[in-house]
Parts: sequence; structure tokens; C-alpha cells
Amino acid sequence: MTTYNIPASPVNDVQQKSLGELFGDLTRDTANLVRQEVSLAQAEMTQKATRIGKDVGMLAAGGAVAYAGLIVLLIGVALALVALGMAAWLAYILVGAVVAAIGGYFAMQGLAKLREADPVPHQTVETLKADARWVKEQVKP
Repeated sequence: MTTYNIPASPVNDVQQKSLGELFGDLTRDTANLVRQEVSLAQAEMTQKATRIGKDVGMLAAGGAVAYAGLIVLLIGVALALVALGMAAWLAYILVGAVVAAIGGYFAMQGLAKLREADPVPHQTVETLKADARWVKEQVKP
């Protein structure tokens, strides 16, 4: 007669384990779960930080363009207005105000994008709450 080694079912394994072993398994599983949640949080925060970095770059680019425009326009347009007969001081003030408004527009766009950024890792928070509920259910007698 041939004897077959039939693996024990998970139900039989649980029935054969002591209470200490079951709590040890629960502790290991909970630790693994927490590590996975931390990894998820890191990935989510990295994604959000990348987006915020791009928005800050947009803000900086807007400032650089506004500054370059300020220099060129202040000199070129102001000199053109002076050539058309406007007082030099008035021409420089007028051109400076227009260029500053353009720079302000770019800066406001960048700030608006930064305000939209939400640094809270919502997905991770929700899974941590679900994990806490699961652990509480496992510990109930």
C-alpha cells in the first residue's frame, strides 16, 4: 500500500498552533504590514514631492523670465517712449509697471499650483485605518 504525504490544510495548521505561536504570527504579519504601509507612504510622498518640485520650478522660471523681461523692456521700450517725446522718468515708470505686472502674473500662477498641492498621503492614511480595523478584529476573543 502506498502512503501519500498530504500537506496539512491551513485550518489544521491553525488548530495545531499554540496561542503563543498564533500571536507570534500576528505580530510578524502586523510588522510586515506596517513595513509595506511605510513603503507606500514613501512612494506617495515622493510622487507628491516631485509634483511640488515641478511647480516650484515653474515659479522660478516665471521669476527669471519676468526679470529678464524687466531689464530688456525697461531699457528698450522706455528709450522708445523717450524718443516719441515722453519724459524719461515717466517712460521708465510706465514700462517698469507693465513688466512687473507680467512677472506678478507668472508668480501668481506658480503660487496657485503650490496651493493646490496636497502633501497628505491620503491613500496610505486610508489603508492604515483599514489595517488598524483588521488588527483589532484579529485580536478580538
